[in-house]
Amino acid sequence: MRNVDIVILDLFLPQEIAVGACTGLDVPAIEKMLARAKPASIPSEIDSTATLEEWLCRTFGIERQMDEPIAPITLMADGMQPGTGYWLRADPVHLQMQRTQLSLHPDVPLNADEAAKLCASLNMYFAAEGLRFFSPHPQRWYLQMESVPGIVTRTLAQVAGRNVQSYLPTGQHALRWHKVFNEVQMLFFEHAVNQAREARGDLPINSIWLWGGGHAVEQLARPYMKVCGDSFLAGAFAQAAGIPYQISPGVIARCVDDNEGDVLIVWEGLRRPLQQGDLHAWRDSVQCLEQSYIAPLWKALSNGHIKQLSLNVLNAGVPQRFLLTRCAVWKPWRLSKSLTRYSLV
Repeated sequence: MRNVDIVILDLFLPQEIAVGACTGLDVPAIEKMLARAKPASIPSEIDSTATLEEWLCRTFGIERQMDEPIAPITLMADGMQPGTGYWLRADPVHLQMQRTQLSLHPDVPLNADEAAKLCASLNMYFAAEGLRFFSPHPQRWYLQMESVPGIVTRTLAQVAGRNVQSYLPTGQHALRWHKVFNEVQMLFFEHAVNQAREARGDLPINSIWLWGGGHAVEQLARPYMKVCGDSFLAGAFAQAAGIPYQISPGVIARCVDDNEGDVLIVWEGLRRPLQQGDLHAWRDSVQCLEQSYIAPLWKALSNGHIKQLSLNVLNAGVPQRFLLTRCAVWKPWRLSKSLTRYSLV
């Protein structure tokens, strides 16, 4: 193996919660890696406020455009072909009124039957407008149309837990899509699926979030021989590029022995518990990252099986990059620090 790129979301926490969350964490490999790495500049093709979606698009050779074409890429990973149409993600969400703002909650658990019934209602309501909704996965819905909608959207991760009014689509035809957004809420308000959900104490699906629009990408770059981690999105990019993707723990140990090509690791497991305020789950995910990936990589770097490690930490759209070569391993005077020391102001 020559080079390994690691992308970790939300490893560095805001100061107000970092001490409580990081105290007692046993992650020596992560702490050594950060202490002995050399801070590096973000590659010029990646924006200084990059989201994971933008990072993957640039890395896999998709040029910057009005919207990042996430929908047609993940659609293929969900078992459908995008064809020639324009696709948007139309993910089911729960909107909660908090004083004067609507706060968005993603990843609301629902089953395939519920998703199919809600999408069927959307298709009946919007049929005259040429909008077609699909739910190949209960929590990943898609909207197909023949023409470009003329809007710029924000990713679901960017708006999670925030006031949706500040993140609604912008662009030439934004007002039309604001109207669609409102109509979906009215349609779902007394839907039978939601009545049943509320009766058993589940959150209703009272809206959708449109994002990641585009046409199918003809050919992606293949910058890696393998992609690993826990990220569905990274796996979708790998599949679209024809690159093997593996999520099983321990794969890195085998990979460094068997593979001479470059590898990408993406770890999203910290984001959801942080968004939900579940710091115990965040700590568990950090421990899993340490044991399944970082510790084996540190050993492989020490043994000379890896030429270079590039650690990319994305926090609230602010990427930081750290580089390590084998010589960095032999710098014990660079003392390890708790993750608390890397907290965000």
